[in-house]
Amino acid sequence: MKNPALVGSVLALAFLASGCGPAEAEFDAAAYRAKIMEWREDRLASLLAPTGYLTQIGLFWLEDGSYTMGSAADNDIVLPPDAADRVARLVVSDGGVHMQVEDGVDVRWNGQPVGEMVLPADVSGDNVMVEHGSLAWSVIERGGRLAVRVRDFEHPWLQSFGPIPYYPIDPKWRVDATLSRYDEPRRITVNTVIEGFQQFPVAPGLARFEIDGVEYELEPQQSGDYLFFVFGDATNRDETYGAGRYLYAEMPGDDGTFVLDFNEAKSPPCAFNDFSTCPVASPRNRLPIRVEAGEKYDEALHYSGAAESG
Repeated sequence: MKNPALVGSVLALAFLASGCGPAEAEFDAAAYRAKIMEWREDRLASLLAPTGYLTQIGLFWLEDGSYTMGSAADNDIVLPPDAADRVARLVVSDGGVHMQVEDGVDVRWNGQPVGEMVLPADVSGDNVMVEHGSLAWSVIERGGRLAVRVRDFEHPWLQSFGPIPYYPIDPKWRVDATLSRYDEPRRITVNTVIEGFQQFPVAPGLARFEIDGVEYELEPQQSGDYLFFVFGDATNRDETYGAGRYLYAEMPGDDGTFVLDFNEAKSPPCAFNDFSTCPVASPRNRLPIRVEAGEKYDEALHYSGAAESG
């Protein structure tokens, strides 16, 4: 996210990279710290947003058939007590989901009451989320399988969440990197936290960089105008999330150079709940060193209290 207020921080980083006197170095460090602290504030705001990861309270996988939804215990998809006993029925067939709302129950889409409608999966590009009070749900598709993801915009978890633990900010972990592009972008295989489910993103090349004089490489995925890194390191054993962490960097120009800032490394969604479908770090993307920068993992910030489908 671009922010004009960070122009000074960017200039300060240029001074930091070029080497300067003690007074200037102190100013540069302060500017850099301010930039990272703003990134952390934006990170927390995105987690707490209505469509952020912290509102996710349930994930229910679907096969062809009929599923009832509601707060009563005999529903196929059991919602929190604030929901009506029986809210709706989902009919799954031919890879699609048709929702039939119970008479007299208020379910809305874009603020308007609905009685029945088709719920397209998120991969269709049509982001449809319907609401019932503070609850909402949508259909996702992962590896050809459909699921209903349930959210609660007023869940108590939102009020008690935080703070996120971090390593101390250290400019050492802001490194210059070079993308050595493949002759043609490659379709790679990435495992996820869901057993048997893989993703097949595009990798444009290998990113190479040095830490403490030693060269390392990571294979990023292409995500719009950004490089997306799913990486692991030795801290996954004791201080960061075991499946690895995520990091974004701007797509480099023709010369292939860019900045990789591990101070902006963050935990994946599955570090915060059991209802996400996260890619995990591949063996080739696991660094043999401790990257003591960015987010740490705190089990107390992981929510798994909602029931899942049987």
